[in-house]
Amino acid sequence: MTHEHDKPVKVMMAVLTASDRSSRGEREDLSGQEIVRIVTEAGWTVLSHTIVADDKQMLKKEMIRLADVLKANLLITTGGTGLAPRDFTPDATLEVIDRTVPGMAEAMRLNSLRKTPHAMLSRAVCGVRGKTLIVNLPGSPRAVRECLEVIMPAIPHAVELLGGGITDCARSV
Repeated sequence: MTHEHDKPVKVMMAVLTASDRSSRGEREDLSGQEIVRIVTEAGWTVLSHTIVADDKQMLKKEMIRLADVLKANLLITTGGTGLAPRDFTPDATLEVIDRTVPGMAEAMRLNSLRKTPHAMLSRAVCGVRGKTLIVNLPGSPRAVRECLEVIMPAIPHAVELLGGGITDCARSV
């Protein structure tokens, strides 16, 4: 996204996969790889791609590291957003964010609901920690593509707002 008064927004992001099996090397992380492929094609910079077990404390620790230490302006998680007993990603996210961005999660669920009734089982959340936008995506490559197609157009503007690049939203139109 560019404005006539400035250069394109630099999205410097991290990908975090929540998967017991992938963290043990028993299954390839296809959804994380799909995120990296899509955002790289969009010209975004991937600073980190990490895989952790479906463990709430590990997820929280890694989210905090990626936001506060690595200073990614976007953190996309994949996996752990459903109803399974070890799906903790939304819970961990809610504990590390300062505020929610419900419209993004609502838009993803609405788009996915047009394709499968299972979309209403998603507990994915989106929110902000400091200057980092955190977005939870499902754990399948197909669902990752469907969700990213909906939210990617809004992400550069969100990143710019969080970074202080825009203080008057009327100016960004």
